[in-house]
Amino acid sequence: MKEAHRQELAQSWQDAQQRLFDYGLALAGYQNAEEIPEVSQPEAVLLEGLLIMADWLASSEYLDNSHREPLFPLIRVDQSFQDVDLLKRYQNGILTWKRTDKWEPREVQLTNANGPVDPYFERWGFRAHHTQLVMTKAIQDALDPGMVVVEAGMGSGKTEVALLAAEELAYKTGRNGVYMGLPTQATSNAMFERFLRWAKQLADQEGKQLSIDLAHSKSAFNLSLRALPRATNVYDRDELVAKTPAARRLQGKTGATVVDSWLTGKKEMLNDFIVGTIDNLLLMGLKKKHLFLRHLGFSGKVVILDEVHAYDTYMTSYLERSLNWLGAYHVPVILLSATLPVDKRNVLLRAYLRGKYGRRYQSQLVAPADWETAQAYPLLTILDGSEIKQTTKFGPTDGVSKNLRVQRLNLPDTELATAILQKIQDGGVAGVIVNTVRRAQELTKLILDSCDSRVEVMLLHSAYLAPDRAKQERELQAKIGKNGQRPNRLVVVGTQVLEQSLDIDFDVLYTDIAPMDLILQRAGRLHRHAITRPKELQNPEVFIMGIQGLATYDAGDQAVYGQYLLMKTDHFLGDTIRLPEDISPLVQKVYSSSTDAEVKKSEQAQADGEVNEFEQAQADFAQLQCDSKKKAKVFQIAKPNFKPDATIHSWLDNDYGDLGKDGQKASAAVRDIQESLEVILVKCTNQGAFLLDGRPIQKVASREIAEQVIRIPVAITAYSSELDAAITELEKRTQKYFAEWQLDPWLRGDLALPLDDHLSTTLGRWRLTYSSKLGLSYAKEDDYD
Repeated sequence: MKEAHRQELAQSWQDAQQRLFDYGLALAGYQNAEEIPEVSQPEAVLLEGLLIMADWLASSEYLDNSHREPLFPLIRVDQSFQDVDLLKRYQNGILTWKRTDKWEPREVQLTNANGPVDPYFERWGFRAHHTQLVMTKAIQDALDPGMVVVEAGMGSGKTEVALLAAEELAYKTGRNGVYMGLPTQATSNAMFERFLRWAKQLADQEGKQLSIDLAHSKSAFNLSLRALPRATNVYDRDELVAKTPAARRLQGKTGATVVDSWLTGKKEMLNDFIVGTIDNLLLMGLKKKHLFLRHLGFSGKVVILDEVHAYDTYMTSYLERSLNWLGAYHVPVILLSATLPVDKRNVLLRAYLRGKYGRRYQSQLVAPADWETAQAYPLLTILDGSEIKQTTKFGPTDGVSKNLRVQRLNLPDTELATAILQKIQDGGVAGVIVNTVRRAQELTKLILDSCDSRVEVMLLHSAYLAPDRAKQERELQAKIGKNGQRPNRLVVVGTQVLEQSLDIDFDVLYTDIAPMDLILQRAGRLHRHAITRPKELQNPEVFIMGIQGLATYDAGDQAVYGQYLLMKTDHFLGDTIRLPEDISPLVQKVYSSSTDAEVKKSEQAQADGEVNEFEQAQADFAQLQCDSKKKAKVFQIAKPNFKPDATIHSWLDNDYGDLGKDGQKASAAVRDIQESLEVILVKCTNQGAFLLDGRPIQKVASREIAEQVIRIPVAITAYSSELDAAITELEKRTQKYFAEWQLDPWLRGDLALPLDDHLSTTLGRWRLTYSSKLGLSYAKEDDYD
């Protein structure tokens, strides 16, 4: 009897499935399944993404947790299929859900009936220089634009070129959104302000509500994002028609960039306009649940990637795989860099071509004979269909060349601090960029001990509480950004956060030895703006630190960058640099293996017996690259497969697992970094618990408490046993002081690091201390004995 009942239920379910299938078939206009066209693997990925999104939407009873706006409420048990008005149910749900408009891009106007038009002036109020106009025209002339690579000097206006290119490429290819990826949260935050102003112009131009988002793990704390209006319904619910942009303009309403609260979490990449860290794109290549939604989100956008030189071998492997799939979807991609090695440019172009055309791209490729070795600067490379076009001549030179004097400076830090202060004794801004947070803190303390009250000292690195770091960045831009109010004497000490996408200006630069492209990026912050400078600092100078002797560098520098690239940089870095003319030649010399022989044959290397050491560094570098590529492949999805029998079955087998709520594990997966530990800093005394700014924690909103987050230095949790022990200890402390956090949506799962009256504590064998001036510092407990 039970078996018969089971068979009856199974048959009923099969009948229901068949009716649903037949209903869908008829709805799509097919009479039988044989009429359905073949679906390629990339198409199947996007269809699966659409299916997941539709299922997510249809499974939502309400738009949000307020339960005030119904989407698709559950059907009562006593109702049958025929009792439900499906059309009305669909309309009500979609009209509630649809809270933003779709961007309808327009062609960029370079001419009109009255003659030439400057689109840069219309968008940003400045006259375009010749290189920008030539690039924009070349991009507009592309018939089937795929990838665009813009190589030009720091501060040359590449961002504006890219945003206008995004408008044009969206218009040509029918895209309705833009994603802009950057290396770090800091650079993403800085770019978000500029991107937001541009997107607001597009919204105003069309009188529409356009969804925008800032995509990184700390975006909830970004003031500009939080200040944006929430999306509201764009339909007239009484008449069931869209509130048209024309109607809105008649009512005196302009467009708006808005935050759509439904497009969060795994649905975040479905927003139309997004600025975020590069991780969001690299995750396209990681085997992970809901990957189909991510692919769907990127498939409808133009993708801009800034600072593409900044990614190591491991990250570049994920970037290649992501470009494979963007190519398969024919997504236009714009790459920006001031210091791009030729080999990396070629790798990225080939990755896109391989995705778009499969293996046959090589037989279809049409390109200049020297495209793989082109070192012109500026340089515009456009992938137009299967043809590579390169623009190397831009007419009149834009801007003025700068001759930078380069000097190697090997001084103890105490003497270095004195030399820096001496350099600006008659006024000026000195930039000091070092390779580790600890060195930045120690050098700052020495400078503070050596200077008087007339000298301002600022420090910027990653080991600050989010509010303190945001304050430092805003203050830095206000002082030495474009049109900033420059102090009489200022020393800015920082780590690599100062070298990327920050529009700041130094009168003189001190930098630790680093690979050539990073040295040049740092030098790009030197004499960046046209301003009056102190008499002694009118000629730009760069002092290179950390070179103790031939092939001998500070241990911290070698640990970060390896000896091979430092030795090549040291060899090819002369006494002067001419910007921008020397940028590409210097970068290519360091990153091309064809110049290794030149380093080994140099008279100095031969005389000092450096050849064997260089060969060992060369072998270590090659092995590291090989190991990184192999490691990156472990959890990577395969390239797009265009064979007729290719499917998405088993596509995500052996996936990466849970990425966690805050994205730390995701970053570790695609950046080849050790999984780190984040904590919330609080001060706990006999008087109670306080934020570090003195406010009692009971009187502070949960969101503000969650902002007090900082990353524990990797040195403290270098081994898995240390990481596990730290987590266990922090869980005990959190449970002791803040057990109620587990009931709070902002604080659930977070760990507290309670500090004493001196803002200090111990964790394992380490002592940690925080100050708003220096950030989080650490030392072994033995150092205090």
